[in-house]
Amino acid sequence: MPYPVSATIEPQLSDRNRLTTAFRLILVIPHLILVGGVGASFAFYNNSGGNATSLGGETGFLGGVAALLAVISWFTIVIVGEHYTPIRRYTHFYLRWRVRVLAYFMLLADRYPPFGDGSYPAALVFEEVEKARDRLAVGFRLILAIPHFIVLFVVLCAWWVTTVVAWFAILITGRYPRGLYGFGAGAMRWLIRVEAYMLLMIDDYPPFSLS
Repeated sequence: MPYPVSATIEPQLSDRNRLTTAFRLILVIPHLILVGGVGASFAFYNNSGGNATSLGGETGFLGGVAALLAVISWFTIVIVGEHYTPIRRYTHFYLRWRVRVLAYFMLLADRYPPFGDGSYPAALVFEEVEKARDRLAVGFRLILAIPHFIVLFVVLCAWWVTTVVAWFAILITGRYPRGLYGFGAGAMRWLIRVEAYMLLMIDDYPPFSLS
């Protein structure tokens, strides 16, 4: 059976927008602050004390709220077996937005993503499954996900390398190399599956797969 959470992307290999690609990191900043990127972080440094205040980060402000709600849901699921609908709706909304931003940020799509919901070449696939929550799997979720954290760190580092290569390729040729594109789309799908798992949207263990 296919995993209930994934991401789809309409491939855009040729006729890429070189101008928006060149300035992609600047153009995407408003979205990064809200829903984060892939290891994206902004910091303001206090010259007197040397302290840094993080702005945005890996998951952005909305992702921070989703993480807080996941902590709350951890207790409600473990204690009463309930993941409340408003929390699920908010997390689903955040993940939908995040998929679109990741696709734009990592050069998989050229069209500027909407703020909030809207049509876009990249989309979240989420199949709601009506079944009782696995309290044991939720209780030990952080430990169960450790293997994914380790492997996904390597995958995301490789994704950054391939994206930098693709950035130069697009600027020079106007095309995204097909092999690199497939890897990038697979890395995004893997990341989203693990994030949905960690935000307690699903109990099925994510596959170690780019497909």
